[in-house]
Amino acid sequence: MLNISSNTIKESIPFSGAKSLVMTLPRKESQKRLRILTGVLIAAFIMLFLPWTQNIRSKGYVTALRPDQRPQTVHSIIAGRIEKWYVAEGDFVAAGDTILRISEVKDEYFDSLLLPRTQQQVDAKSLAARSYGDKVSALQDQIEALRRNNVLKLQQAQNKLKIAELKVQSDSIGFVQAKVDYDIGKYQLDRAEQLFKEGLNSLTVLESRRLKFQDVQAKLISSENKLLSSQNELITARIDLDAIDNEFKDKLAKAESDKYTALSSQFDAEATVTKLENQYSNYEQRTRYRYILAPQNGYIAKAIQVGIGETIKEGAEIVNIVPSEAELAVEMYVQPVDLPLIKVGNKVRFIFDGWPAIVFSGWPQISNGTFGGVVVAIDQFAGSNNQYRVLVVEDPEEDNWPDLLRIGSGADGIALLNDVPVWYEIWRQLNGFPADYYSQEEKDKAASTKK
Repeated sequence: MLNISSNTIKESIPFSGAKSLVMTLPRKESQKRLRILTGVLIAAFIMLFLPWTQNIRSKGYVTALRPDQRPQTVHSIIAGRIEKWYVAEGDFVAAGDTILRISEVKDEYFDSLLLPRTQQQVDAKSLAARSYGDKVSALQDQIEALRRNNVLKLQQAQNKLKIAELKVQSDSIGFVQAKVDYDIGKYQLDRAEQLFKEGLNSLTVLESRRLKFQDVQAKLISSENKLLSSQNELITARIDLDAIDNEFKDKLAKAESDKYTALSSQFDAEATVTKLENQYSNYEQRTRYRYILAPQNGYIAKAIQVGIGETIKEGAEIVNIVPSEAELAVEMYVQPVDLPLIKVGNKVRFIFDGWPAIVFSGWPQISNGTFGGVVVAIDQFAGSNNQYRVLVVEDPEEDNWPDLLRIGSGADGIALLNDVPVWYEIWRQLNGFPADYYSQEEKDKAASTKK
């Protein structure tokens, strides 16, 4: 029946009555097989010349293009104790909404009147600084008064010195005149005595000359005394002039010393005021940190710290927030050997988890259920997995990505490269060659340049 042997029973046994046996009889089997084989070969040969889009497949996941739109963890700035939760997981919060309230656990912040008392210290120190400033102003006025008074005293002393000099000069002239009178009187007395001895003058004339000489001698002594007294007054005037200057310098030095001491105290008080104001601002800001606020609009994804009365440390993670509005992107990774093939602006097709798709990787035109994307960024260094990260956003020329697509969803990316014949792609795969590094336009340009 299968025509395996040369011995046949077809002629000895009638088959006309057995329909099932008749159906098994071969009818030009060789011609049918040849036509099928020929058709398959022709179809396969034609398919070898069909266009095939080279591609690179890579796994990735959905993320946000902007860093501030990606899921984030809210931390506690200060250490504290959880007192009350205002939200639950899955709730929508706007920027600035209160998530929870904590209380202080450090004893230096237990005082309920910490801010008012710190403000009182600031006010007290401010008044002290103002008082020192007033003292500095008063000392400055005192210094100016000393300068003006010193000018007047110097003028008075200089006038007194000049008067003493003139008096010395006048008494000196009087003393010289008295000496001249003394010499004349002595000469006259000597002549009178000589004439008396010769008998030319009387005793009365001699005694009269003696009286006049005594008077002249007394005037000489008086003039000398007046001259010496005037010289003493001149010396005293000079001493007073120097004393005025020295006294002024002493008083000025003391006043300036007091002024600089007051200035130092003022600056110290102002520095203390600044420090207290800074401390008050820190206390005030720390009071605000007792309320954990939402940094942006989003949804509460997961509460890391739970319960009432739980103690948390500074910088501890409290809750995860997923932004409500984000420009989605796909973060995919490529091997270093494929990195030269990826350029900014390349087209990528995606198969998102949860969205069924029929994919023909070499013919993206007939694929169904995939979504388009465009490469916008490529990392300049390989990550810990020795692969390069590529960011892909929604292609504005393609259909929009699904509205229900969420950050963290898986994505299977197909980066589209050059269009080549099927036979070339088979030959490349069999030889293990990488995909074309250059586009067809670049190849045509290089060929025309060689010609």
